[in-house]
Amino acid sequence: MNNELHIVGVQANLFWENPIKNLAFFEEQINNLQEQTDLVVLPEMFTTGFTMSPEIVAEKMDGISVSWMVKIAVQKKIAITGSLAILENKKYYNRLVFVHPSGKIETYDKRHSFTLAGEDKVYTSGIEKLIVTYKGWKICPLICYDLRFPVWARNTNDYDLLIFMANWPVVRIEAWNTLLSARAIENMTYVIGVNRTGKDANNYEYSGSSKIINYLGEEIASLPKNQSGVVSCILSKKNQEKIRGKLGFLNDRDSFSVKVF
Repeated sequence: MNNELHIVGVQANLFWENPIKNLAFFEEQINNLQEQTDLVVLPEMFTTGFTMSPEIVAEKMDGISVSWMVKIAVQKKIAITGSLAILENKKYYNRLVFVHPSGKIETYDKRHSFTLAGEDKVYTSGIEKLIVTYKGWKICPLICYDLRFPVWARNTNDYDLLIFMANWPVVRIEAWNTLLSARAIENMTYVIGVNRTGKDANNYEYSGSSKIINYLGEEIASLPKNQSGVVSCILSKKNQEKIRGKLGFLNDRDSFSVKVF
């Protein structure tokens, strides 16, 4: 078991519906990392921005973007994760892809479609939560709007790290900040939130506010608003388990089941 996990989130002003330019940007950021990294987290729909036109940009699982993720993971000996528009069985998904250094791929389809933007009308919602086991850590990766639904994110799987990748607009950024801390506190877990910056083709503005929060809800790393770059931190599983054992809050959590439709 690896006690420490060096995690990096890449905050970016995404090029609208332009996978080639976005992949080039993220590859440059990853190539410039100075320290050994275990896991790189990219924003939601990191190849295109939050588009409701998947018929234009959606790829299959053997397409250029997933192939790029596998190449980066294998060459750099890191894990990498981000979401993108995927076409499968004649349906579109906002799909999170987690690639291990071995090239192994695991996926999660966004459960909560953002109805305010009509995401539910073009993308099919997922029905299963993913728990990734990586270097002795149990990781729960979720996408943007999932952040507002604590039952779905609830730590019933004894995970060690909660990931949220997003295109979360500046007009509601205080909700982003508050909910990230809330998810960390209630689940006694590390949380990383990776958001985009800039303005998209729909004229929505994004300020980033990517950050890493510890199991007590304390911010331990962050990026300035409206700035592309990386946020990174070395997480300690030993410290987290020590505090969990001392406080024991997770021992008192409710047992429940979630019915999905």
